[in-house]
Amino acid sequence: MKKKCLSLLLTGAMVLSAISFGMVASAEEDTIKVGMVTDVGGVNDGSFNQSSWEGLQRASEELGIEVDYLESSTDADYATNIETFIDGEYDLIICVGYMLADATRAAAEDYPEQKFAIIDDATCSDLENVTCLMFEQAQASYLVGYVAGLTTESNTVGFVLGMSTDTMNQFGYGYLAGVLDANPEATVLQQNANSFSDTATGKSMATAEITGGADVIFHAAGATGLGVIEACTENGIWAIGVDSDQSSIAPETILTSAMKRVDNACYDVAQQCLEGTLESGVITYDLASEGVDIAPTTDNLSDDVLEAVNEVKEQIINGDIVVPSTQEDFEAAYGDIYELD
Repeated sequence: MKKKCLSLLLTGAMVLSAISFGMVASAEEDTIKVGMVTDVGGVNDGSFNQSSWEGLQRASEELGIEVDYLESSTDADYATNIETFIDGEYDLIICVGYMLADATRAAAEDYPEQKFAIIDDATCSDLENVTCLMFEQAQASYLVGYVAGLTTESNTVGFVLGMSTDTMNQFGYGYLAGVLDANPEATVLQQNANSFSDTATGKSMATAEITGGADVIFHAAGATGLGVIEACTENGIWAIGVDSDQSSIAPETILTSAMKRVDNACYDVAQQCLEGTLESGVITYDLASEGVDIAPTTDNLSDDVLEAVNEVKEQIINGDIVVPSTQEDFEAAYGDIYELD
């Protein structure tokens, strides 16, 4: 009788153990892993990469997704970092920025079962395992350009570009259009740093524009822009941030920021991957979908400027204002007066 009871107890324990193991396995299957590869700006750039990582951190907290990132010090690191996540059997790999396009395409072609998302590049949209996250950044840049045009007292504003590419030039032409629509008498000084990670160059270029009379400077330059903000702070003029609300970097200096909600985009694709609804192709975030905007921090904006920029925001959403995003579109509306280097 004792042996029979013991046998029943052991059998029961084995059944409970099997059930418990099944529950753990099921829980593990419900959890996915998402890895993020930064561009050379790094995860603490206060901008593009950092905002992307913040979106994944939110996905981890709210959805229970396992997230991690790898930083790229040079272009050569992109493929290596992607391969590391593939070897780690991550369900989704998010590549931050168009500079990772070649590495993303190569990996996606070699590993057709691996899911990828890439920010600010649509050249991989033909691949069935890549989701391209695009933004109408010209719309956000137009808004901060409008702010700059209304705020400047010298009628001279500045712009520091991280790199001249089709994607980055959208920032520039949107900004130029916004400045000129708000203030046709304004002059825009612009320089190209050819880097997203050279803070010293950003500072020297901003200093040169300040010497040229600029009293508001917008940067679209990643970590290079931190040097722009530093120069503006030291010279007591306004800086306009990019990608995220950069007011925390220099609260007395940042007038506003042109926001690209890459945090929301990263959260969205992570959630879709978890739910099994992630699709390939292009997803575009714009002002109407709250994918781009000016920063919610408005302490440094006058009431008149804030009211005016909210009015043009509605005109963009309604289609009454069409923001140029290319040199051709800009010149058609404003003439051959600026060309981004």
